[in-house]
Amino acid sequence: MRIARFGHAGNTYTGAVADGTVHPLRQSLDELIAGAAPEPLPIPPIALADVELHTPISSDCRGVFCVGINYFDHQVESADTFVATVPEHPIIFFKTTSALCAPYDDLNLAADMSSEFDWEVELGVVIGTAGRNIARESAAEHIYGYTVINDITARDVQRRHTQWHLGKNVDRSTPVGPWIVTADEFDDPLELDIALTVNGEPMQRANTRDMIFPVDQQIAVISQYVALRPGDVIATGTPSGVGFARTPPRFLTDGDVVETVIDGVGTLHNRIVARAGAVAVGVS
Repeated sequence: MRIARFGHAGNTYTGAVADGTVHPLRQSLDELIAGAAPEPLPIPPIALADVELHTPISSDCRGVFCVGINYFDHQVESADTFVATVPEHPIIFFKTTSALCAPYDDLNLAADMSSEFDWEVELGVVIGTAGRNIARESAAEHIYGYTVINDITARDVQRRHTQWHLGKNVDRSTPVGPWIVTADEFDDPLELDIALTVNGEPMQRANTRDMIFPVDQQIAVISQYVALRPGDVIATGTPSGVGFARTPPRFLTDGDVVETVIDGVGTLHNRIVARAGAVAVGVS
């Protein structure tokens, strides 16, 4: 099942997406993630083309646990700048909810903030069942579903500071969505093709089987120290093909259109608006 948050005729709903329509549900996204069975509202299905998709993030979400340098080929292309060898343990950093935005939003990546905004296609994992010290063999039982994340990064800011937090947390720079696909739609372990294009030009293509630390190991490691809660999200890392590692480097500029695709999950479509000015904070 595909679960979306969306706006229509001045109202906000949670809905089940199927066949180009969305069926409004009685339950909130929080309730569904917590295990409630979906019940339709007495409202006819609405065409997807007629709704505004919002970020499919629970109000209980504390943010996104991000896994850095988690594809072998991305480690190789990043070796001279960030991590010289394949990491022995997952590299974890945190993205706040204020960095997140909707799946089709324009991205106001202010040029006076950074001149090196870069792209990163990532599979997002949405936690459904709380847990601490989760064993790898039971990690799948704690997953509600999957979504698509583009971990937009200000590379010059990332290099400038020892911690990556600022370069990874520019307000409303990280599109998520377009919905959550429930875990029962997928086999375990995951073998999903992921890709990203800029203005139609292929930039990244890989498969989730190429991760250094697979999803079950990420959940086990994070939950050893932090109890995972329903609604929490994990961004599982990006493959090679990012802009800073290209020759010459390539970064996002005004008017660029980025499409972020994970087969079986969905597609993000975002236009870059690289003008100066403050960005409104908040997840839509």
